[in-house]
Amino acid sequence: MLDTFFGIKSGMQQTFVNGARVAVSVVKTSPMIVTQIKEEAKDGYSAVQVGFGKRALRKINKPAKGHLSSVTTGKHAPRWLREIAAEAGVAKVGDEIIASDVFSQGDVVNVTGVSKGKGFAGVVKRWGFAGAPASHGTKHVHRAPGSIGQGTTPGRVRKGKKMAGRMGQDRVTVKHLKIISVDDKAGEILVAGPVPGPKGSIIRLIKQGKNEN
Repeated sequence: MLDTFFGIKSGMQQTFVNGARVAVSVVKTSPMIVTQIKEEAKDGYSAVQVGFGKRALRKINKPAKGHLSSVTTGKHAPRWLREIAAEAGVAKVGDEIIASDVFSQGDVVNVTGVSKGKGFAGVVKRWGFAGAPASHGTKHVHRAPGSIGQGTTPGRVRKGKKMAGRMGQDRVTVKHLKIISVDDKAGEILVAGPVPGPKGSIIRLIKQGKNEN
């Protein structure tokens, strides 16, 4: 069986576990439909392509309609397509996978998402630089980065130098979070602690093991 499930971050709330209050992230889920099987002999690797969410059939182009024709129902088609590494034979096109098929209460998961974009940020906000002294003649450079190189040697700015630039919107993985509950009827997975990304962003959960504590 697959060890990965995709959902949409809905926000955070609190719940109680054995009398203790726990902050949880709410991941909205819907059934994943297997749309394609990748084979080692043909594609060079083994994987399962799944679709989730809903999108009006009239809003997708003809190549996508053809690709999804075997799993399209009524006037809707899957909104997003993602691949999951898997051995051959674990699923077939048209199979429907729900959250409880993959996860149960107490499972430990790695959660991957795209962090919130913060726009262009200076070195103080982006990297935590201390900045210049606030007094003793400092003018207009309180949050400036300062020197960025040594001089004639090496005569350039070294690769990886921490400078101002775009902050956030990076692929981030938070490891070893615990599944608090899985509710297929409500379409929700509650994960202990925060997960990366803004509300409405796609979240990937990968099962790592079990933790009953």
